[in-house]
Amino acid sequence: MTNSGPHAAVFDNQHRPITAGGFVKTGPATFIDATEKAGLTKWRNVTGSPEKRVIIEAKGSGVCLVDYDNDGWIDIYLVNGSTLDGLTGKGPSPHAALFHNNHDGTFTDVSASAGVENDRWGTGCVVGDYDNDGWPDLYVTNVGASRLYHNNHNGTFTDVAVQAGVALDGGTAEIATDHTGATFGDYDGDGRLDLFVAGYIDLDLKNSPLSGSNTAGYDFCQYRGIKVMCGPRGLPGAHDHLFHNNGDGTFSDVSKKLGMDGPNGYYGLDALFVDVNNDGKPDLLVANDSTPNYLYINQGNGTFKDESYESGFALNGDGREAANMGLAVGDYENNGHLSLVSTTFSDDYPILFRNNGKGAFSDVSYQAGIAQSSIPFVKFGDGFLDYDNDGWKDLFMVNGHVYPQVDQHPEWGQSYAQRALLYRNLGNGKFELAPAVEGTGLAVVTVGRGAAFGDLFNDGKIDVVINSMDGVPVLLRNVNPDLHHWIEIQLIGGLKSPRDAVGTSVYLTANRMRQRGDVLSGGSYLSSNDMRVHFGLGNSDRVEQVEIHWPSGAVEKVTPPAVDRIYKITEGKGISGEMCDGKACGPIH
Repeated sequence: MTNSGPHAAVFDNQHRPITAGGFVKTGPATFIDATEKAGLTKWRNVTGSPEKRVIIEAKGSGVCLVDYDNDGWIDIYLVNGSTLDGLTGKGPSPHAALFHNNHDGTFTDVSASAGVENDRWGTGCVVGDYDNDGWPDLYVTNVGASRLYHNNHNGTFTDVAVQAGVALDGGTAEIATDHTGATFGDYDGDGRLDLFVAGYIDLDLKNSPLSGSNTAGYDFCQYRGIKVMCGPRGLPGAHDHLFHNNGDGTFSDVSKKLGMDGPNGYYGLDALFVDVNNDGKPDLLVANDSTPNYLYINQGNGTFKDESYESGFALNGDGREAANMGLAVGDYENNGHLSLVSTTFSDDYPILFRNNGKGAFSDVSYQAGIAQSSIPFVKFGDGFLDYDNDGWKDLFMVNGHVYPQVDQHPEWGQSYAQRALLYRNLGNGKFELAPAVEGTGLAVVTVGRGAAFGDLFNDGKIDVVINSMDGVPVLLRNVNPDLHHWIEIQLIGGLKSPRDAVGTSVYLTANRMRQRGDVLSGGSYLSSNDMRVHFGLGNSDRVEQVEIHWPSGAVEKVTPPAVDRIYKITEGKGISGEMCDGKACGPIH
């Protein structure tokens, strides 16, 4: 995990590290901590030893938002880690959790009955209906063999990863491959979701580079002069994998054939299929830790071209590689272009890659106002979300250090547990940091890793779920006091598009603005967001037009008759369902 060198320590007025302080006494409650009320504190993340002596103990796990039972309410899947004893079969492995949404603000852990406990060292998860049966499936990446949970339509899942050819258990008794971020996308336009899985490191289980050890070659593993875990530099990078969907429940690994297996040995952490050059074909982003990023541009013929450097995405604006971790994608300027934010380590700034609309990026982090205030933080999960429904996408970042030892050195101005950062979009290309008001969700201090964004309460406000290292998750409920209007859209693809509409772009015109939203699978950090497309409308009480660009190439225009509701739109058939206040809408007056 590289950085640009120690940054001056930043403290608040009580001399607390700014990462765990800087709170204000009064102000609006944009988010509240609803974790306990929701019933999520009954589950706990367990990842390695408290000392974090090996790098896989520090990376944490992701969270997926998925309506697994198709009841119109978003459920929560939390990936769990393990211990070195659990990984080698010498001890039990903690289980992942699927929390069913009870429609009343509470959730019930149904992971055992659903068959998705995983009981391996889990890292990431991603949602996608790979067999186009109308029910979302779940892919879970692990250290070692990964899982593909097929949805059985009855509240249960079956792991079919081996039969499908995506288990990725190619390690040995001595070597375990750390698989990380995954993403579904239909790269060849056949209407079926393909799968990409990033690889991080190949870990030697019998000769792990332990922090504090004097093993030859590992005594250089230091952070600011203290011994810490080693890596990723100096460790062997793992290969990436691109799986083509064969349409019969199986996949074929085409990574090497297409030159996308990560031949440089970079340390892949996150990945996302997304159309960055507006040609209607999903390209592929890979965020690499301490090494240059990848951007593969879809050529439209089943192949990709590596344009990592030409696009400007490989390095930051200083021409330097960063410890890239999470990926946020969104049209924050409302100009139809998808820009990117890559989260990074402390002593470095998160990179806002501004898109010129053709897949060429400029680092505008400082100009946009997200760099300076975030430098002390170790930044992981991130996402663009319009938290105040004013029609402009804001930016949320979840933070937490990787070295517990920083708490022993308060003079560094850093902390292991850290607060989240919310940047409000000012509508002019710039963001301002929202105040962390005491007693509200923005003042919650946790060792954050994966984060997912979605409307858990069907109230038109985007909430945040955080998977925290060695602790309970955090549910930040959006209670922003605005009275702005909104709509959300669940998209159902037709015969030539993926059924869950992954890869669809939606343009909404209202309030003298044209916004863009995309149906994506994956992103943030090892996580997957609510696939419904959300639009804040400001004070406008009507939508002029919704223009949908389906993966099949079809373009459909729809005019929703009312606001403040969730619409279901089926390709070629227009509006096929509505939800108001969490239930079916009555007649429109």
